Amino acid sequence: MVVVGWMGRLFDARDTFVRMILLDLSGVSYLLFGTEGHPPTRNQLILAVLAFASALIFHRQRVVNLVVQTALLVVAFWLLDDTMINQVGASWALLELAMWAPRVRFLVAGAGLVSAVYLAFTLGDQPFRLTTPIYGLFVVVGVPALIGQVIRTTRELGLEAQHRALEEQRRRESETRAARADERSAIARELHDVVAHHVASMVLRVGVAKHVLPDTDPRVTEVFDDVHSTGTAALADLRRLVAVLRDPSVRTDAALTVIDPGALPAALDAAVETARRAGLTVDAAISPEVGTLDAVRGLAILRLTQEGLTNVAKHAGTAAHARLRVAVLDGDVLWSIADDGGGTSPGLPSGGGHGLTGMRERVEVLGGHLTVGPAAGGWRVETVLPATQPPPDLGPSTGPANSLPADPPTSVPSGDEPLVDRASGPAAGSA
Repeated sequence: MVVVGWMGRLFDARDTFVRMILLDLSGVSYLLFGTEGHPPTRNQLILAVLAFASALIFHRQRVVNLVVQTALLVVAFWLLDDTMINQVGASWALLELAMWAPRVRFLVAGAGLVSAVYLAFTLGDQPFRLTTPIYGLFVVVGVPALIGQVIRTTRELGLEAQHRALEEQRRRESETRAARADERSAIARELHDVVAHHVASMVLRVGVAKHVLPDTDPRVTEVFDDVHSTGTAALADLRRLVAVLRDPSVRTDAALTVIDPGALPAALDAAVETARRAGLTVDAAISPEVGTLDAVRGLAILRLTQEGLTNVAKHAGTAAHARLRVAVLDGDVLWSIADDGGGTSPGLPSGGGHGLTGMRERVEVLGGHLTVGPAAGGWRVETVLPATQPPPDLGPSTGPANSLPADPPTSVPSGDEPLVDRASGPAAGSA
């Protein structure tokens, strides 16, 4: 393969100068070592130098080079007994013409010119012996023209194959984009026609229930209010998601739901309170420094917290005790959620479902690594979102610098602001 690549590069149409240098070097070698012990004559040296120089000067002007080399061949037939240098020069010029000729008539005219000169001087020496001139004509004219045509045809076929491959690649990419667009449109229709419809119906029914049951227990009213606000927020998120699916060029995933970094602590508090209203006992320690995070990592922390608390309620049950820790150390965000299993065996498999897959993908995009596993009879999910992009493939976090402690303290090391401890236990009147 290396040899083939080197030969292809040598006979590339752009490398005529390199080929002429190699041709001149071979001619010099012939003058020094190929004359069977006879030093070259003065006329032979003069014609050789002229042939070498014209090959280099006119290496881009193939027609001019062929005419000059043929003229030198005529002079060589008149003056020299050994015309090898000038025959090779004319033959190589014909080869270059055959490799380049945009029209067949260029090659025919060049081959006819060299053939006429060669036969004019060789047939006169031996008028009754045609074998030698014809054989020499085949070597001087036929072989170069044939090789040049083969090289040119091969090059054109290679370029045509490359163009076809590029066109095929573009066609496949176009079909893939079209298929993805159709799939996104289908998902958007399903979200709009099915999911959003049912969520809107639930929100509407909860609103109706609030009005037709004005004298219900305040705890029930609180649940109605929470379900109504949650459903309304879900509808807004669904509308934004449908808009992105239908026109991905308008917004990116990061812009789908933007949260002001200063509002992140309140948003995390709201997620915790929502979990408590669902019956979970949540012990939350959230550093006030999360309010200084960038929007992308802030949104990731909020989504991780919401998904993590949902997983605790789903797999460990509402009787579980959950511990949320969010700290900022030297710009890195340390986040973890652990539960005690709710008195039952852990129900979350190590592989996780779609929720864990989404959490892991969100973390890895930001340069972190999600660690999931059993701990103290329950389950623990943790990660570190670095301030800067770390080297790829950090692997599971085992060292103290890249993992949260087994039972994180309620305050960060000295020099940092203490974490805010929120009261644990279900909120009064929770459903």
